Amino acid sequence: MDARTSYREAAARGASPVQLVICLYEQAIDDLRQAVLALENGQIELRTRKINHAITVIGQLQGSLDMERGGEVARNLESFYGVVRAGICEGHMKQSAKILEREIAQLVLVYEAWLEVERATESAPEQPEAISAAPLVPSEDASADWSA
Repeated sequence: MDARTSYREAAARGASPVQLVICLYEQAIDDLRQAVLALENGQIELRTRKINHAITVIGQLQGSLDMERGGEVARNLESFYGVVRAGICEGHMKQSAKILEREIAQLVLVYEAWLEVERATESAPEQPEAISAAPLVPSEDASADWSA
């Protein structure tokens, strides 16, 4: 197990739901960046493993959506995750770094929005209803198997 994985696992143990989401985004982005490097270096097995792991992480994000409490935001995120997963599969099948980088860019945009949510929840003495009723509630095993 590498130091980065150990750090993420330790961070997940005491994390809030928003922090868990942020950790999952970081993992998916990191997996895809490593997949792009593996693609460029002709490392087929590593590329496949990293892409599969990224898809699993995005599946975890998608599976943790609370459609009842999250309303339109949760529906939009569910659609977003489906599009990203399809794009990752396309990039993998076509062996296209460009397509994978496009999906990384999309994940980074939403990741940055989650960072803003985290900052807002940390700075607010009492959370407004819109933030406290976050569109996702990670399952008990949301941090399960982040290692690749």
